[in-house]
Amino acid sequence: MAFLDNSGDIILDAVLTDTGRLRLAQGDGSFKISKFALGDDEINYGLYNKDHASGSAYFDLEVLQTPVLEAFTNNTSNLKTKLVSIPRTNLLYMPILKLNKNNITPSEHAAAQNHRATKTFSRNGAQPLTGTSGGTFTYTGGTSKVDEKFYVATDQFTFDRLSKFELGTGTGVNDVAASGKDTYQKPYGIIQGYQAADAAGGIIRIDHGLDTSEISTGVGIDADMNETAFIVETDYRLGRLKQPNAASVQGVNFIDDDNIATYYVGSGPFINPHGAPSSTNNTDGNATGDSDTTNIADLSNISPQVFDGPRGNTFQFRIEASMELQQSVYMFNQIGQSQDADGAGNLAGLTTHATSPVAGKKIYYIDSTVRVVGANTGYRIDIPVRYIKIAN
Repeated sequence: MAFLDNSGDIILDAVLTDTGRLRLAQGDGSFKISKFALGDDEINYGLYNKDHASGSAYFDLEVLQTPVLEAFTNNTSNLKTKLVSIPRTNLLYMPILKLNKNNITPSEHAAAQNHRATKTFSRNGAQPLTGTSGGTFTYTGGTSKVDEKFYVATDQFTFDRLSKFELGTGTGVNDVAASGKDTYQKPYGIIQGYQAADAAGGIIRIDHGLDTSEISTGVGIDADMNETAFIVETDYRLGRLKQPNAASVQGVNFIDDDNIATYYVGSGPFINPHGAPSSTNNTDGNATGDSDTTNIADLSNISPQVFDGPRGNTFQFRIEASMELQQSVYMFNQIGQSQDADGAGNLAGLTTHATSPVAGKKIYYIDSTVRVVGANTGYRIDIPVRYIKIAN
């Protein structure tokens, strides 16, 4: 890797992608250049100086002389900011993608008050609870934990321990809601990263829109600016793309030499248009009293929103852990970390009493990211996820 000599003529430095090189090497006629992309990762346009003392010929001199790296083939680190060509000259704002991690509160969406929320991980269990449900019990919720990641539970045991609260008597785990404590200590941001009969657990939601309050939400996004398809990239050693309200795993389009899986999603339950509120919604767009899945397909109309301006499609999904993570701790030992599940200050805020179901077990975890790219504009965001397993 080196810098290009940009002291003189403009140089166009182009390379094949990993997939392009593979098809060229196969020599079977499958190699054909059909698409290309341009980027300006190194350029700081703030260096443009229209007040330069030497005149207009020098306004962009610093921009043109910015050191630019040679093109390289690693798709995970090249062209982070792709250029797009838009013939129109009347655009005031470009749409962007935002992670919507605002919790859908019980008053807005009854089904999402616990597991179906879009928040990142939080587990507020600092104080014990007492109450009566067929007898006297005491909840010991552990310690409060907040993390700007989504936690992907790799099995049912882990999911239950993260998303429910333990009885102080040590008899196991029990959902707070089942004992009349429905409004207390709801855990969020815990994704079912395994095949389960029910569609519980959190989901990841990406919103598309204009980040401005200068244009009314009722205007809508121009058709040529709207994202109708999304590209998702994950580490295939760790996870798969899964539907938001079903156990179905999306078929992968290709896997590169770095084990990065690419999914192209252009339809189905992942993408939902922003339109008029459905019959199950109030006139202000807030859902009321729906079942777990009724309005998951209408998230673009449900508050809270992350855009004050016009909104485009929403993209929601879950992550399923790879079979290696579900069935063993080998990969965790290779590239992850571990700690005592019943140790004070553990990352999940689990209880530490001697009769806890996690006593003597370890928390294994691997931190990674999931990348979502708008196929139309090329805008992308990286979403932090933590694959987690509680095991002996």
